[in-house]
Amino acid sequence: MSGTASTPTGNTPRPAGSAWASGGMLFAGVLMLVNGVFGVLEGIAGIAKDDVYTRLGDYVFEFNLTTWGWIHLILGIVVAVTGWGILKGAGWARGAGIALASLALVANFMWLPYQPVWALVAIAIGVFVIWALCTADGATTD
Repeated sequence: MSGTASTPTGNTPRPAGSAWASGGMLFAGVLMLVNGVFGVLEGIAGIAKDDVYTRLGDYVFEFNLTTWGWIHLILGIVVAVTGWGILKGAGWARGAGIALASLALVANFMWLPYQPVWALVAIAIGVFVIWALCTADGATTD
């Protein structure tokens, strides 16, 4: 049977990949919530004091650190709320999560000269979140 897998006893069929889909969706929601909180903290640090972050070399995408602080603060709040929505099973949160994770990928790429290691970690988290939200077929509950 395509689309179903048997249990170890072979008696009751269940949808293939459903545990992975719901587990990936749950993990994506947690990652978005935590990443959003970290974004808020990054934003507050950038807004409060311009000397918290230093730029490593010249880079094409240069903004004032206060501007970066506001970008991270606003994006962090929206990402955290969307992560909470994913955890609650809100129908709107899956599409919004994919869009926001994509936007966060671009922002973290542009943030590379200020925090290169954390930006790369955040990019990897964003890629996983996009994958998990795109592959979890019907894992949300409305």
